[in-house]
Amino acid sequence: MVWLSFLFVVGFILIHLFSKSMKFLKVLPRSRFLSLAGGISVAYVFLHLLPELGVFQDELQGELEDSAWRFLEHHIYLIAMLGLVFFYGLEQMVKSTKRRHEKSNRQHSKDGVFWVHIGSFIIYNALIGYLLIREDYETVWGMLLFFIAMGVHFLTNDKALRATHQEEYDKYGRWLLALAILAGWGVGLLTEVNELIVSVLTALLAGGIVLNVLKEELPEERESSFSAFCSGIIGYSILLLLL
Repeated sequence: MVWLSFLFVVGFILIHLFSKSMKFLKVLPRSRFLSLAGGISVAYVFLHLLPELGVFQDELQGELEDSAWRFLEHHIYLIAMLGLVFFYGLEQMVKSTKRRHEKSNRQHSKDGVFWVHIGSFIIYNALIGYLLIREDYETVWGMLLFFIAMGVHFLTNDKALRATHQEEYDKYGRWLLALAILAGWGVGLLTEVNELIVSVLTALLAGGIVLNVLKEELPEERESSFSAFCSGIIGYSILLLLL
C-alpha cells in the first residue's frame, strides 16, 4: 500500500498549504466543523492509539530488563501523559512569551518563540508521516480512517497556529509542516526505526493530540458545538469498531 500512503501524504500536504483558503473554517465565533474534527481526533486516540500503546507494552515485556527504559514495560501510558504535559507547557510558554514581547515590541524574541513552537510540530508531523507507511494496517479502510482522523486534526492545528503566529505561519510554518510529513514518510519508506522509539513517540503523539483538541474545545470564548463534537466521536467510533 505504498502508493496509497503516498497519495495520503500528498493529501496531508495539500491540507497544510491550502487550509487558509477553506472558507468553512472561518465561521465565527467557531466553526461546527472544528468541533466535529475534535470529536474525530479524540475517538481516534482512545479507540486506536491508546490500545496500540497497550500492544507496544506487551511486545516490550522482557526486552528491557537490563535497560534504563525498563519502566516502559509497565508504564508506556505515562509517556502519553508526559506528551500532554509537554505540549501544554509549550503552549503556555508561547502565549506568555508572545504577550510580553508584544508589549516590548521585541521582534527577534517573537521569532524565537515561533521557531520553538513550529519545531515541536515538525516532529509531531514527521511521526504521523512515518506511521502512515509503517503502521500495520489490516485493510485499506484502516489507512483511510487514519488519514481522515489526522487530516481533520491538521485543519484544527493549522487554524490555531495561524491565529497564534499569523504571517510567520503562512510564510514559513505551513511549508515546514508539509515537508515534515513527507520527510517522516520518506524515513519510513527507507528504514524502520527502533520499535521502542516508535512506541515512545506514539505515546507522546497521543498526549499531544488530546491536549490540542482540548485546547481548542474547552475555552469558553470558543463557543464550541457540543453536538458536533459528540457527532464526531460517535460517528468515527462506529467506523473504527466496525473495522
